Amino acid sequence: MEHVRLGSTGLRVSRVCLGMMSYGDPSIRAWALAEEQAEPIVRRAVEAGVTFFDTADVYSEGRSEEITGRLLRRLFSRRDDYVLATKVHGEMGTGPNDRGLSRAHILSAIDASLRRLGLEYVDLYQIHRWDPETPIAETMGALAEVVRAGKARYVGASSMFAWQFAKAQAVAAADGGVPFVSMQNHYNLVYREEEREMIPLCLDQGVGLIPWSPLARGLLAGTRDRGGVRHTVRAGSDPFADTLYDDADFDVVDAVRAVAAGRGVPAAQVALAWLLGRPGVTAPIVGATRSGHVDDAVAAVSLTLTADEVAGLEAPYRPHPIRGLS
Repeated sequence: MEHVRLGSTGLRVSRVCLGMMSYGDPSIRAWALAEEQAEPIVRRAVEAGVTFFDTADVYSEGRSEEITGRLLRRLFSRRDDYVLATKVHGEMGTGPNDRGLSRAHILSAIDASLRRLGLEYVDLYQIHRWDPETPIAETMGALAEVVRAGKARYVGASSMFAWQFAKAQAVAAADGGVPFVSMQNHYNLVYREEEREMIPLCLDQGVGLIPWSPLARGLLAGTRDRGGVRHTVRAGSDPFADTLYDDADFDVVDAVRAVAAGRGVPAAQVALAWLLGRPGVTAPIVGATRSGHVDDAVAAVSLTLTADEVAGLEAPYRPHPIRGLS
């Protein structure tokens, strides 16, 4: 496993980030794994050198954070041996301030996340989405308080428009605050709209990219076929994926399969290798519900594609409407 700096920070992370949304409460998400099922998969990742883990307060209504905290405390002997990220924004209760990016919610949410995780701090605290109802100066000020209180080491952001991200960074700089060091955006072989504005902005500002859905919710790994056939529990119970991708994207899937067949490796390895080779990408966030998913992600780190293979993978791409911001 390779380890690199996250953007322009001094924080070193593994080139694969294990997404912990896959672990939680099966009664909330049909495809989520309970703790006893998750442990051997997370252990496999740790043994392979993965040291970067991502979760969020809303995943399984907090259960993901609880499981993540317990597993990492069991699998690592020292807190400094792993990097943990979580997120804030989504609804976590019925009160009027139990959601969004207000100072009130952020300061309450970080404490609640730390209680669930059983930790004193997180390495990376991310805003899960943009909050149009809260002034960005209030949000950036609250995040700076979290860092100065020692409850987070760095702050990051997730899917939004590039102008919004630029505004947040400018506000942080003007107020002597704490800027975002990472962008967790929607980026993969079938959704490359981030290459137009967000990624050039992040490259210019030294912001690390940790893309979510690097396999397009499993589409690039073969979990779905043209015409709507679903091959996994998640593919059959993930309505959000239906809003992101459509049948035209299977032209890219076919290109991935062709390269994978020529290499004699699973399609997932090829799709991840392409993403790992893109400028600015620090660590794709990979979900794993089987140990084989971890093995494919780790193998992708050392898989170097040729220029002809990359050209063949990129050729079928068709522009998309902006998707994944909500």
